[in-house]
Amino acid sequence: MTQGLGIPPERCYNNVDRYGNTAAASVPIALHEAVTAGFIREGDLVLLAAFGSGFSWGAALIRW
Repeated sequence: MTQGLGIPPERCYNNVDRYGNTAAASVPIALHEAVTAGFIREGDLVLLAAFGSGFSWGAALIRW
């Protein structure tokens, strides 16, 4: 997704390599980790994206 949007990989927070797919908890876990690590700061524009079973997916663009 980041490649298609022209977003450099270093601007993408991803924890799938550590936990795998944690289903409905994937986005909240990653968001918590990214905020705690200082990867996301107040005022940042954040794209949240996740995948589900089959061809299901979801995304949201938020201002933190």
